[in-house]
Amino acid sequence: MKKVSFAEFGGPEVLRLTDAEEPHAGPGQVRVAVRAAGVNPVDWRLREGQVLGAHPLELPAGVGLDAAGVVDEIGAGVRGVALGDHVFGEGASTYAELAVLSAWAPMPEGLTFAEAAGYPSVVETALRVLREVGVRPGQTLLVSGASGGVGSAVLQIARERGIRVIGTAGAANQEYVRGLGALATTYDEGWTARVRRLGAVDAALDLAGSGVLPELVDLTGDPERVISIADTDAAKFGVRFSGTAGSVPDALAEAADLIARGRLHIPVEESYTLAEAARAHRDSQAGHTRGRRVILV
Repeated sequence: MKKVSFAEFGGPEVLRLTDAEEPHAGPGQVRVAVRAAGVNPVDWRLREGQVLGAHPLELPAGVGLDAAGVVDEIGAGVRGVALGDHVFGEGASTYAELAVLSAWAPMPEGLTFAEAAGYPSVVETALRVLREVGVRPGQTLLVSGASGGVGSAVLQIARERGIRVIGTAGAANQEYVRGLGALATTYDEGWTARVRRLGAVDAALDLAGSGVLPELVDLTGDPERVISIADTDAAKFGVRFSGTAGSVPDALAEAADLIARGRLHIPVEESYTLAEAARAHRDSQAGHTRGRRVILV
């Protein structure tokens, strides 16, 4: 089978599309014939050798956590899923023709494989950081980097919970952020003054790692009210770095419910082939994503 992997840490150029042995589902796992894999910032951060609170990778290593596909092998002890089922979920080395998932759920009706692949890690992260930052209904949350996958999920879930949101994003994504129910402003010069004019901020999320933690702490008045998923130097500013996943099955269930009720939709901005994985990483690292990027298999 074909699989994207890397034998050394570095830039996108270290990614290779190679022939690899087929993986097999172990106890409590399923294997899927991958139809689409989500492209997440954690993918290229791990490729660069960032530890992110997890154990260092053993090289050579595969790439990718999220996938949507067709179940073609079921591990021991697994119940409630059958061969041929369409599922989305999280596993390992998902930039491949076959991948093993450790958490999955039936694909929500009406979603394409490409759309479904964009949800698992994104929704888990969004739910986790909203919980960790402790923002409550009626309060105001500032989201730095609001137009990407996690930002798109945060804005919609926060709106569903009665939380007022201010989102920063590039000029081209202002209407997109507003369309998700948030107040919007750009992150160029004078952005903190513009945020203050929109109202007092109770909590803030750094989703882009663009060096704004001092400003977020100043705007909230307390580093305990700020969470980052993108700046590994967060502790220098007294800010918590959130890098350890919570319950993916619970996140998938909540995502499916929100999607079914029309309360969550994350568009696919661009899709790539397995052979274009390096370009997908370059585009992801460049930022300015509106929604999700996915690899079609």
